[in-house]
Amino acid sequence: MSELLPDDLPDNVRVTSVNEVMAVMSSGPLLTVCFDLDGCLVDTRAAFTESLNEALHEHGLPTLPKSSLHRYIGPPLRGTLVELVDELLGDPDDVDAILAAYRRHYRHASLRLTTRVPGIRSALNALDLWVRAGVVTSKPLPFAVPIIDAVGLRRQVAFVEGPSLEATEETKTETLARALDRWGRSDVAVVIGDRAEDIAAGHANEAVTVGVTWGIGDEEELRDAGAASIVTDPAELPDLLRAIRAEAGGVGPGAPQR
Repeated sequence: MSELLPDDLPDNVRVTSVNEVMAVMSSGPLLTVCFDLDGCLVDTRAAFTESLNEALHEHGLPTLPKSSLHRYIGPPLRGTLVELVDELLGDPDDVDAILAAYRRHYRHASLRLTTRVPGIRSALNALDLWVRAGVVTSKPLPFAVPIIDAVGLRRQVAFVEGPSLEATEETKTETLARALDRWGRSDVAVVIGDRAEDIAAGHANEAVTVGVTWGIGDEEELRDAGAASIVTDPAELPDLLRAIRAEAGGVGPGAPQR
């Protein structure tokens, strides 16, 4: 599933002339940049841990320290619950019911507790015109889009791709492949994320991979996964993307910014 964002002209986008657009297209490759959501653009730790503990409690399982649950953020949730219920000696047949309870709580908690990563909106606003920036997430689309709206990033991304609520086993590799097929495999595809799964999905789809250290995964996880670049601050992203484009054959210092 996917959704095109925004549906109106962003305040931070100026109207460009046909000549400017042609100059951008002729100056070098276009970049389709796929950002992960959780940990990369937004901090969902509070919403995730509250909702998961509520779901565990509803089904007679012990609640867990919030910090011990952070490692489960990112990958598809059903697989995480299978692992977690096994660790807690719960009934495997309860996994789908626990998932439903989690979603019921998360639908509201995600809008109340999720925050935007500091500096990420400024970084997105600073991207050049030859960047098509979107979100590719393992979070079901009916949750992802409202979160993007709630934290004020709707106008900074061109598309959002995520699984349907029914696609509980969909991998990040599959989601990314669909995003690139649907939104255009431009000259260069770039994946930016905070977990090993993001980097692996990028490799499987022949994308340039960038790991960010302000999310859940640390630098060791990202390097072990084979990230081509590591960034520690969102402000580094515009210049890194310019360097990626230059290496791929772009010329000049960059196009007009958004």
